Amino acid sequence: MAGAVVGATIADLHSQRRETMEGGRTVYTEPDRIIIRDPGGQAYVRGNDLYRFRYGARDIRTDTVGGETRTVVIRPDGSEIITVVGTDGRLMRRIRRDPRGREVIIIDNTYRDPRAVGGFYVDVPPPVVNIPYDRYIVDAQEASPDVIYQTMVAPPVQRIDRRYSLDEIRYSPNVRMQMPSIDVNTIIFETGSWTIPPDQAARLQVIADGLNQAIQRNPREVFLIEGHTDAVGNEVDNLSLSDRRAQSAAELLTQQFGVPAENLTSQGYGEQYLKEQTQGPSAINRRVTIRNITPLLNGGQASLPPPPPGTAPPR
Repeated sequence: MAGAVVGATIADLHSQRRETMEGGRTVYTEPDRIIIRDPGGQAYVRGNDLYRFRYGARDIRTDTVGGETRTVVIRPDGSEIITVVGTDGRLMRRIRRDPRGREVIIIDNTYRDPRAVGGFYVDVPPPVVNIPYDRYIVDAQEASPDVIYQTMVAPPVQRIDRRYSLDEIRYSPNVRMQMPSIDVNTIIFETGSWTIPPDQAARLQVIADGLNQAIQRNPREVFLIEGHTDAVGNEVDNLSLSDRRAQSAAELLTQQFGVPAENLTSQGYGEQYLKEQTQGPSAINRRVTIRNITPLLNGGQASLPPPPPGTAPPR
C-alpha cells in the first residue's frame, strides 16, 4: 500500500478507489489503505501507518526477506524504529532499538494466545464497569489534565485473563472496552474531511502532555487512536474517513507535540459507534478517541515486555 492521496476530503478519493472481488470478499483499494467487506457484510479498514514515521527521520531503509518487509527508520539521535509487515501489508512487529543496540518490542502482532480461536474477532462479554462513567469514558473538554493523565495510565476495568494481538484489539469492541477511554471532543472535523484546522491543533496540548508523561513512565506504552464519523454518507467512505481522522490526530501529536510515533497506533471505525444516536450530521460523532491498550497487548502486565510466543501470560 503505497502512494499519495490527492485532496483532503472523502469526495476527492472516489476517483482513486478501485473495487475488486477476492475470494467472496469485496476489496476497495485506495492509495494508502484498503477497506474489506466480508461475505457476511462486516466491513473494516486497514491502513499503512509507516508514513507517520518518516517525519524527522535521518534515514529510512526497507528490505524484503521471506515475504516480510522490514522498514528501519533511523532518527537523528541514532535510535531506530523497526517495522515488520507481512505479505498482506499487516503489521507484524514494531521494535525500538536505542543507539547502543538494545531493543524493546513495542508491538508483537504475530503472537496468538493458545486460547484464541477463529479470526481476529474475539467474542467476549461486555466488561463489568465499576468506576464512574465519567472516569470510564472521559470528556476531554471537561476533564482536568490530571484526570486525562490518570485515565491514560489507569488499569483495565476488570482482570485481563490473556494476551490479545493488536488485530484482536482493533476488531473486537468488547476487548477494547476493558480499558477506559478519552473522547477528544476538543477538535471538530468538518463533514467529509480529516483535516485538523490549525486553530484547533493547540487543543491537543493537554492530550499530548498526558501521553508524553505516560510514555516517559513506561516506554512500552501503546495507545490506540480511534477515528469515528457520523452516519451521513456510505459505509466505505466513512471507514476510510474515520481511519484518516485517527491518523491525522496521531501525526499531529507526533509532529507538533513530540509524542513518539511508535507508541501510537490508529484505527477507523466509521459510523459503527455513534455517540449521538442520529442518522443526520453530528459534530459529536465526528471525533477521535484515545485509549491505552498496553495491558491488553501484555495480558494485564502493563509494565512488562511481551513474553515470547508460545508462553502463557504471567498470573
